[in-house]
Amino acid sequence: MPFEITTELIEQVGHLIEIEGDARLRDMLNEIHFADIAEIISELNLSEATYIIKLLDSEKTSEALMELEEDFRERILDNLSVKEIAEELEEMDTDDAADVIAELPNELAEEVIAEIGDEKHAEDIKELLAYREDTAGGLMAKELVKVKETWTIAGCVREMRRQAKNVTRVHSIYVVDKEDKLKGRLSLKDLLTAPTKAHISDIYIPKVDSVNVDTEGEEVARIMQKYDLEAIPVIDHEGVLVGRITIDDIVDFIKEEAEKDYQMAAGISQDVEADDTVWELTRARLPWLILGLFGGLGSVFIMEGFEEALAKYKELFFFTPLIAAMAGNVGVQSSAIIVQGIANDNVKGSLFNRLVKEIGLSLISGVTLGVLVIIFGFITHMEIDFSLTIAISLLCVIIVAALIGTFVPIILNKRGIDPAIATGPFITTSNDIFGIFLFFYIAKVMLDF
Repeated sequence: MPFEITTELIEQVGHLIEIEGDARLRDMLNEIHFADIAEIISELNLSEATYIIKLLDSEKTSEALMELEEDFRERILDNLSVKEIAEELEEMDTDDAADVIAELPNELAEEVIAEIGDEKHAEDIKELLAYREDTAGGLMAKELVKVKETWTIAGCVREMRRQAKNVTRVHSIYVVDKEDKLKGRLSLKDLLTAPTKAHISDIYIPKVDSVNVDTEGEEVARIMQKYDLEAIPVIDHEGVLVGRITIDDIVDFIKEEAEKDYQMAAGISQDVEADDTVWELTRARLPWLILGLFGGLGSVFIMEGFEEALAKYKELFFFTPLIAAMAGNVGVQSSAIIVQGIANDNVKGSLFNRLVKEIGLSLISGVTLGVLVIIFGFITHMEIDFSLTIAISLLCVIIVAALIGTFVPIILNKRGIDPAIATGPFITTSNDIFGIFLFFYIAKVMLDF
């Protein structure tokens, strides 16, 4: 049964902090999972949260810190001394420690690294900071278990015991040569059943999936998903084993990327949180609002160019929102499917085949909606010519919007631009402009004015 965080529990923790009941507070929290401790800390104010972090052992709080929202964690770290931060980092895996260091101001980060007592741990953290955070090098941890192919089974077991002390979870045992180049992986079953005098080279599995330090995070996620991996080794350009990426790290990465894509699709150009400052939120949202403004002004100029049509057929004005809305909706639907396909590497086939497919889908949707418009016109006693004009305009707008929504993400992706940008205001605004222009142009041709 999952641990429940209740209002009574939070009040009890707050009361114990207030009366400085440290012994009772330690006894209570030491029995709780670090993820639940993080949830409790999130419900406290900053001073109370800092009190908990300073009270408990770093082994417990270091993991709880990584479960907190980034902004709240930064505020807590601001209340800790350099030595206290260093103690927390010493208990973290290198990848988590590197993430925390990256959040600190440069000068403070250098002081904290210098304060870390374990020199090897500090060097590993600095090595990880040299990689881009969205690559395999930036996602990997240095902690792993590796064995030499020349070792005997007995010697291998002794060395594994020593290495495993520094590894939270042993997902795989990797086999390397004398130069630490990755050769394969070792099955625990084969290790346990092999004669103690046998060599690792006799029993290891030579085939192992791996990624390079420069491999993009999205590609790492795709490989791990495809082959259902709990962990994947990371090698450098010479084939040397330098780290591993575990499934929990890649899940966090996927979540962060999904949040960024969602914000971009909503027209937010920077990674922001709800509790960020007004200025930060404004900078993230205003650029796309300006784009929408210019798109709207463009639509105004288009409508002014067809002033004669509006004067003769005032009903066209009332159908303008319908055309713009359908253009935007169809474009967003098409682009969302393509962006999802690009993310999952499922966009297969030639552009011509994709073109034919989208036109076919658009024709079915456009004809269906066009028929509904004609039926609506018949019920409301609209002239048949006018109903046909609306229906044909809708069909053409849907086809164009679908093509824009399909090919803009593909083109952006080929040029190295995040295609998620094409699922929001960019597509909606462009399709509004094209849709309104097509609507009035077709109306001009069909209604002969």
